[in-house]
Amino acid sequence: MAAVQDSAVAIGGGAQARPAAQGRWASLWTKHGAGYMFLLPWLIGLFGLTLGPAVASLYLSFTSFDLIRAPEWVGTANYVRIATADPKFAAAMQVTFLYVVLSVPFKLAFALLVAILLDRGVRGLTVYRAIFYLPSLLGGSVAIAVLWRQLFAGDGLINSLLAQFGIEGPSWISHPNYSIWTLVVLSVWQFGSPMIIFLAGLRQIPTDMYEAASLDGASKFRQFYKITLPLLTPVIFFNAVVQTIDAFKAFTPAFIISGGTGGPINSTLFYTLYLYQEAFGNFRMGYASALAWILVLIIALFTAFSFLTSRYWVHYDD
Repeated sequence: MAAVQDSAVAIGGGAQARPAAQGRWASLWTKHGAGYMFLLPWLIGLFGLTLGPAVASLYLSFTSFDLIRAPEWVGTANYVRIATADPKFAAAMQVTFLYVVLSVPFKLAFALLVAILLDRGVRGLTVYRAIFYLPSLLGGSVAIAVLWRQLFAGDGLINSLLAQFGIEGPSWISHPNYSIWTLVVLSVWQFGSPMIIFLAGLRQIPTDMYEAASLDGASKFRQFYKITLPLLTPVIFFNAVVQTIDAFKAFTPAFIISGGTGGPINSTLFYTLYLYQEAFGNFRMGYASALAWILVLIIALFTAFSFLTSRYWVHYDD
């Protein structure tokens, strides 16, 4: 009889717990439901267009998949081939790192120079700022890449201008020694985004520090070296990380200027372009997925290294 009573109490307690739990869920939905409904499009994009495809590509990187037959599990064979038997992988890595090393410092230096000039109180600052920012909006487009190819062709505008001074220019995009430089120049031309950020950082530096340094007899160069650069290091760090990641992901200029081949002699074979060739040219989706995850790892390692070393040269208010 006691056992029956205990069972009845337990059943009654469970019945009471269910409405209590339902009440808590109803209370939470009342408080936060509207917010989650507004977040729903972003959540769908996150799981459906970002995390979902990323997990799928991680699985495909361990398979042999050609878009026609079902994926066949091959384990780490794709990664072993990348590390030991793929000369084009090494060539793509070399070109990509060279592009990053050349384009990012030149772009940041030029962006900082323009920001310093605009920070001196130029009349019509908003107009100049919009004009200088425009290349960053257009630079990644196919139309600009086509225009760039026409500018640096053997009979393009650049060589026509050089001919006015008696200089015979080469075919910049067809010569392996010069082709990468045309892409670097295109990257530097897109200096608008870091320039805007540098300009905002310069506006945060107190002017009384420059006035005190001038009274002490410090030259403009010394003020820049001792005041501007140290106080601007957080902005430099942010721009360096963002621009380096963008440089690793560069694709459209190399694809258009080289016609999708990465030529001449693999001199413009960016890593992303090689990944594209493997995926949509050779239909080795599994292998391309492995290449993509190696790129993710490279970018993650660079970002982690940047944050670890930032404590030695980035100066914050404290």
